[in-house]
Amino acid sequence: MFPKRKPHSRFPLIPISLLIAFFSLFILYYYYMKRDSHFNELSKTSTTLQCSSQALALTEKFMWYAPHSGFSNQLLEFKHAVLIAGILNRTLVVPPVLDHHAVALGSCPKFRVVEPKDIRISVWDHVLELIRGGRYISIAEVIDISSLVSSSLVRVIDLRDFVSIWCGISLDLACSNDSKSRSSASKSLEQCGSLLAGFHGNIEKCIYAVNEDCRTTVWTYHIDGRENGVLDSFQPDEQLKQKKKISYVRRRRDVFRMLGPGSEAESASMLAFGSLFSATYKGSESYIDIHESHQDQRFLSLMEKIKFLPFVPEVMNAGKKFAKATIKAQFFCAQLRLLDGQFKNHHKATFDGLRQKLESLRQKGPLPIHIFVMTDLPRDNWTGGYTSSQETNCSGLRREAVCSCASLGFIGTPGSTIAENIELMSKFGSCST
Repeated sequence: MFPKRKPHSRFPLIPISLLIAFFSLFILYYYYMKRDSHFNELSKTSTTLQCSSQALALTEKFMWYAPHSGFSNQLLEFKHAVLIAGILNRTLVVPPVLDHHAVALGSCPKFRVVEPKDIRISVWDHVLELIRGGRYISIAEVIDISSLVSSSLVRVIDLRDFVSIWCGISLDLACSNDSKSRSSASKSLEQCGSLLAGFHGNIEKCIYAVNEDCRTTVWTYHIDGRENGVLDSFQPDEQLKQKKKISYVRRRRDVFRMLGPGSEAESASMLAFGSLFSATYKGSESYIDIHESHQDQRFLSLMEKIKFLPFVPEVMNAGKKFAKATIKAQFFCAQLRLLDGQFKNHHKATFDGLRQKLESLRQKGPLPIHIFVMTDLPRDNWTGGYTSSQETNCSGLRREAVCSCASLGFIGTPGSTIAENIELMSKFGSCST
């Protein structure tokens, strides 16, 4: 008779399993506690360093935003920033001109855009790149804003000066030859950028980060605030909601009532926006819908001033010089966006308009017709015809100045902010000024 076998005990395995689980939980707990501790310390350091008592003692309140995409988009954002800073009575922090598409937003109509805090930190990182590369040029060095400043309709401060005051650090240290100084400055600049981007959230009396974007908000301004909180006419359709799994609702919000006197943002030394770009889409503005307010004369004066902000004389003179020395005749300008996918549906309309205009010129005046072509298409891809040999390697701003001097007229790609800016320059007679 075989002796009874004792069943295998599984109890010894339980402490091991519990030990493994406990150890895993401990690692996770340690990681998150360390991470939170790091961010808390960074936030405390940033608050002490960037929003110092010296900065708050100025009693002046500032506003900055995140420019992006090409120059014409950046110029449009700057106009919106001037307008909002004037409405909120804040000093506008003037950014540099960013490299073409160094920072991208995304698509407002498709409800697919970069979060405000992320686009702010991307702009900050690119600003540091411009500083280190010796390529920092303020937009106020390209656009003439003297009429705005002299009329006291808005106050401005260069970003470099603002960082020196508010963060207590010079941006010039980012490219110091001394590695020790550069390393110390790099940490301070990282903290400054992180705070300005709103990664630490809103800090009382220091910074208020505006995290509304074009997916949820259309900024308006009316004296009576009658539109504040109402639904905008453009909303994501049901197909997009299901496809993208989104639940956005776009509301029209009065910028003065939401961010002005009596609001949570009022006491903050710095008001930080993300993108301020806006464009008309399906009967609505994508983000900024501020046009007129009949009861506010100061606002109307500001609106009139920002309709057209000319290039500084140096830029216009460069365009005139090129037209006179290279083209040497009356000419027609065509701005053709051919590689940018956003404008692929406009190719036919653009070329049809160009053909009609050239045919009209051919019948009216002497031949040949001199054409200056401003395009994104490389010379190697050109196949003759109307775009045969007029490409130049001058800068984008000078090309716009050249086109504004086209005595035989101008045609551009529909919807292009570059085309809109050139048409505005021509309308206000920039070339003859």
